[in-house]
Amino acid sequence: MPFEFERLEIPDVVLIKPKVFGDERGFFMETYKKPDFERAGIKGEFVQDNHSRSRYGVLRGLHFQREPYAQAKIVRVVRGIIYDVAVDLRRNSPTFGKWVGVILSEFNKWQLYIPRGFAHGFVVLSDVADVVYKVDNVYAPDHEGGIIWNDPELGIDWLVDEPIVSEKDKKWPTLKEAIKRGWVF
Repeated sequence: MPFEFERLEIPDVVLIKPKVFGDERGFFMETYKKPDFERAGIKGEFVQDNHSRSRYGVLRGLHFQREPYAQAKIVRVVRGIIYDVAVDLRRNSPTFGKWVGVILSEFNKWQLYIPRGFAHGFVVLSDVADVVYKVDNVYAPDHEGGIIWNDPELGIDWLVDEPIVSEKDKKWPTLKEAIKRGWVF
């Protein structure tokens, strides 16, 4: 199989390690193959691809789409290095309010599957990073949600002392406030 699927501390979040075929010319790898992903429990029809470029220290997140536009994502880095984080927002989950983080890079070529019901964010650890990701639902601006990146109850260590955060991302509520707003799943 051209992929290794590793379940993380939150088992619904899956680290995907593609098999890379390399030689003096470069490399080849499959980044997505629906039947293999479905056998690993990653189901859904991916309908939109996104690409972002950011410089060192930029933190994007923690973002999600509220129902009925919730999104599952498959995230990978084609240039640079990021620390990628998923936060469980599923109210009835045994891991509700917990998070996992992994380093994704152009070098390890790993991908992260983040199911619906999670907030997602990343911080750039290299000079620049290009991040591409597939989503299984279209972006709907009116259904955008977020959790403040430095929520003390989550306690995420972003690995960067002074991240660069957009004005929009500085205004997201804490997880407790998001619960009061009815934003959790």
